Order: sequence, then structure tokens, then C-alpha cells
Amino acid sequence: MAYDLVIRNGLVVDGSGSAARRADIAVADGAIAEIGQLSDGGRREIDASDLVVAPGFIDHHTHYDAQICWDPTTSCSPWHGVTSVVMGNCGVGLAPCRPEAREIAAWDLVNVEAIPFEVLSAGITWDWESFPEYMDAAARRGSGINLGFMAALTPFRHYVMGEESMEREASADETAQIAELLRGAMGAGALGFSTTFGPQHIGYQGRPLACRQASRDEIRAYCGVLRELGKGTIELNLNARPGEVDAEEQELIELFMDASERPVTWLAMLVRDDKPELCRATLEQTKPLLDRGARPQISCRPFIMQVSLSNPFAFASQPAWQSVFNKTTEEQLRIYRDPAFRESVRRTTNAGFLKRLDVQHVTDESQRSLVGRTVHEIARERGAHPVDTLLDVAIEGELEVDFSMEALNTHEDELARLIRHDQTLIGLSDGGAHVDQLCDAGYCTYLLGHWVRDKQVLSLERAVERITSEPADFFGLHDRGRIAVGKAADFAIFDMQTVGSDRRPEMRHDLPAGGRRMVMQARGMQYTIVNGKVLFEDQKHTGALPGQVLRSS
Repeated sequence: MAYDLVIRNGLVVDGSGSAARRADIAVADGAIAEIGQLSDGGRREIDASDLVVAPGFIDHHTHYDAQICWDPTTSCSPWHGVTSVVMGNCGVGLAPCRPEAREIAAWDLVNVEAIPFEVLSAGITWDWESFPEYMDAAARRGSGINLGFMAALTPFRHYVMGEESMEREASADETAQIAELLRGAMGAGALGFSTTFGPQHIGYQGRPLACRQASRDEIRAYCGVLRELGKGTIELNLNARPGEVDAEEQELIELFMDASERPVTWLAMLVRDDKPELCRATLEQTKPLLDRGARPQISCRPFIMQVSLSNPFAFASQPAWQSVFNKTTEEQLRIYRDPAFRESVRRTTNAGFLKRLDVQHVTDESQRSLVGRTVHEIARERGAHPVDTLLDVAIEGELEVDFSMEALNTHEDELARLIRHDQTLIGLSDGGAHVDQLCDAGYCTYLLGHWVRDKQVLSLERAVERITSEPADFFGLHDRGRIAVGKAADFAIFDMQTVGSDRRPEMRHDLPAGGRRMVMQARGMQYTIVNGKVLFEDQKHTGALPGQVLRSS
């Protein structure tokens, strides 16, 4: 017989953690039909003699909620071998949404995920109101990769409570209505729900994101929906202090686990320069939760952030900065010049943060000499306070100045401990968010190139397991994440000698309304195959859109 696709003689790393082996793989009707030494051919054959054949990678922490409206390939994740993504994280999303509330939902994404309002206004199709309609719209639109959806709590609360959702807890009746909407979302195939408690997560008009106002009784009710259904995962964004879990936050994780009896994952375990040992201590502190199945999310990359004062997300957790959000450039410039604002910022801004901040990009030629220099260096030269220097440099460039810093995960020995730890989830790409500030969508190729090949911190088999079957199992994607007969035919096929990604991303202007974003190029990823169809070959899109909407079962 002739299969749809045969991959010949690849080094198969099947995602289970088992030893790699040479084998052929046959694909029929989007699923793996046979593995071994095959005599039958395929309508298309790929010679993988010099390549590794792995299950398609699963990126479980993305914010592509809006981007799927205008980018059918969901770039740049599939460039790096990602075949399935989970979006709707951190309690912010686009469904359900009444037509009159669309601008509020968009501004929530602007403030929490740093996606420009002009981009969202031009790009979101709004061909839905309810959450099931949102998933159906994604399925109709077509996608290159598989799309999984968490039910973000903010739009559910806003749908029932309106703008009061940003100000107070829900009544018993409102809680019941929200829970029923969540039940409908889970029935339509949502993978679970997400929320945030981070003080940096402000929404429309700089007010607290609606899900942050949920009471403990509300939380129990929403968790109860998952418990009754016996399915779903919960994602929590806990804090503005990476690597730390305080007593109240630990109690919150316990509450979600007890009330839902479902898997719970939280953000974020990132290595801090000032306290590099903190993650180790936190993992020991939370071990009882880890032993019950809770999982903190980690990134395997250095956290390199672009900072722009036109959207100062990096300072969102500091009250003094919240007056700057959702203002015109002229209004922001006026605030940045205000002596009272400057005094408030000088009192609250972390001096260590500014020491690592350098000028990355300018548009005014008169500022060209500042590129590559730190704010502290420029401040010393000018005889000014670093905060005033930061504001002055931004003002001089009419806010078209980008600063950059390696903020977290720069201590490689401690980061290696997190990557090797059996009770963490590797991911945290934030794909689709903070579009002109960072891009960690290349974490899979970085893991393989830097940590496996160059540093030998993990074996190839273990690394592949960590970004395939582990997230698949945690989020209930039972037909993904492994190369086995009957599983979906999702593959990442790469050259182990060259696989990798750059340390820093590049800027492109390819968003709706001419918006800009940072992208991360991949190296060594030869084929990204989704449901048996080649999506990318040698980093070129084939034109195919074989992705599916992933629905919980």
C-alpha cells in the first residue's frame, strides 16, 4: 500500500524518554500508521538519515488569542518545531465578549500582554461572542498548527458583571452565571481555565484586571466546575516576584488544587541575579504541592526584555507608573516631564533594574551614540539621576527609544537545576504577547542546541520528553506528544548538529496596521509536520494549513 507520508531512517526520539532508535514512520489520514523498517512506500517520502525525528513540540504558555485572526501559521512558533500551542493564559482573553465590550477586551490585552491597540483594532475579526463561538471561529478560519484554548477568567467575569468586574467580587448569583459559562466553555473543549493575581496585571483604563477581583468563594465555584466534569487544567499567574511563593500564594495553590482536584500550574520560576538560590529554596518549600502534581513553569532561556516607555509594561507593578498607561504620546510626554511623577518614580524604581538597562534602538540620529550604553553610564556622563536619565532619553526620542536588558535566567548553573528538575514545566514562551519587547518562542530549539548539544545538561531523549509528552499529559492532549501508532502525526525533524536559536530576537514590521514585533529565527529545524502534512520545510511555509482546534475530552 502507499501511505500518505513515509519518513525514512530517522533517529526517532519518541517523546517517552526511551532511547533513540533508527526507524521509518508511516503516516495515513493524519495519524501514525506504522513504525519500523517499512517496505511500503508513501505518496511523499522524507529522507531523515541525518536528522532527528521527534514528536511535534507543545508550547503550553502562549497568548496567540488575537494573532490567530490574522496569522494562519501562528509564527514564529512552528519555525522551531512547535506543532501545538495553548493560549488564553494568565486570565486574559477575548471570549466571551459582548460587541459593546470589544474595546475593553482589547485594552486588557494591550495592558497585560503588551500588544498595541492599533494592531488589535485592525487585526481582530470579532466573528464570535461566546467562548464556544470563539473556538468554532478558529476552526473555520484554518490554522497551520494545532490550537488549544484555556478559558481566561477575566472575560467571563466581565461578560456577566460588566465594568463592575474590575471593582468588586461577584455576588452568589453572578458567580453561578460565570460558573455556568465556564461549564459551557469546558463542554466546547476548553482545556481548563486561567487567572492571575499579579499586581502588574492591570486592564482597561489602568484598573485591576477583572479576574484579580474574584473572591475565594468564586474560586471554589469555578474549580468546582472542573471537579464535577473530571477534566481540565488550571493555570495561575501568581506574583510579580519571580522565583518566590509566599505563604498567601502557597495557600492559593492549595485552594485551587483542593477545590478542583485537577492539575494546577503556576508562574513563574525564573532565576534572579540578586537571589540566584531562591528558586531552589522555593522548590523545596513547595515540595508537598509538587508531590501532589502541581507544576511551576520555567523558561530555559535568558529572559531578555525590550523596554519602551510608550508601553511601560516592565514597570506595571509599580503604582507610580500606572497613570502612564493608555495615554496618547503627548499625554505620556507631559507625565514624564512632571517633577512630581519623577520624584515618585525615583522613590520606587529598583536601582538594580536600571543598572542592567541599555539603549537598544533609536530612530533619532542624534541619539545614535547612546546605542549599546547603559542608562547608568549615560546618567554618570550627564551628572543626573538614572531615573531622570531614563525619562530624558525617552523624551528626547519622542518615546521611540527601545531599551533592553537581560533581566532573569542569566545564572546558568541555577537555570540548569531548574531544567533538570523533574517537577517543573518547561515552556513560558509568551508567544504572541509583549510583541515589541521580547520573543521566547524559540525556547525549544534553544533547549536542544544550547542545553543538550553544547552544555550536555540533558540527554536528547529527556529534553524531547520535557517539551512533548510532559505538557501533553499535563494539559490532557492524549493524542499528542509521542511517536506511537495511532497518535497524531505531528513531528519536529531537525539536524542536531545545527539546531538552535539566537540569543536575541530581531524586529520586524509585519503586524496589522504596520505594527512591529520581535521574532526569533530557528536554525537546523528542517521540517515541521502537523497532522501528517508538511507545514514548514527548510523554514519555508508550504501553504498547507493542517492544524486543528484541540478540544478536551
